[in-house]
Amino acid sequence: MAAHTVLLSASSPAFVFPGFSSASPARPFHSAIVGQPLRPASSTARLVATAAKAKPLVVVAAAKKAVAVLKGNSSVEGVVTLVQEDNGPTTVKVRVTGLTPGLHGFHLHEFGDTTNGCISTGAHFNPKKMTHGAPKDEIRHAGDLGNIVANADGVAEATIVDNQIPLHGPNSVVGRAFVVHELEDDLGKGGHELSLTTGNAGGRLACGVVGLTPVE
Repeated sequence: MAAHTVLLSASSPAFVFPGFSSASPARPFHSAIVGQPLRPASSTARLVATAAKAKPLVVVAAAKKAVAVLKGNSSVEGVVTLVQEDNGPTTVKVRVTGLTPGLHGFHLHEFGDTTNGCISTGAHFNPKKMTHGAPKDEIRHAGDLGNIVANADGVAEATIVDNQIPLHGPNSVVGRAFVVHELEDDLGKGGHELSLTTGNAGGRLACGVVGLTPVE
């Protein structure tokens, strides 16, 4: 049998299956099936819907560390370090020298402003608007950290663990100031007119602004 060759010229109409139309150059992404535009597969639609409902990323607080260097107009000086793990309590380590032997009020004050010495650090840090008290009292200033005790050499060392002086969040103590006082803090129980505001702790011997430092 002889072989037959069919030649289609450029002008020859293309063969079209019944129910189909040739793609239009003006609509290159339209379906070849007449009247049926392309639609995303159901799995793709589900992925888009899931992405739209995705919750924002929540960053968990990590460990933070801060330091304050205490200085004043007297020979009293010291260093305070603070460490907070995640959202736990803050551990405060204090070492102060040059004190008279005995108890000295130790507080966190509202402002990190030392332009006028320790006086310009303001009042005790007190975001809950409470009266002065002891560190373990339910009613207290957040900055009420009690007393540190100086030995015969005038050196006071202490470790304080407290839940009201965080290093992050709306009540962060970063940028505020520690103050060492001249006298013993009566913890709000001395009956003096200043007991419920300052603990009648006397003058301000040294102070230092809290600043973040690298976590080792």
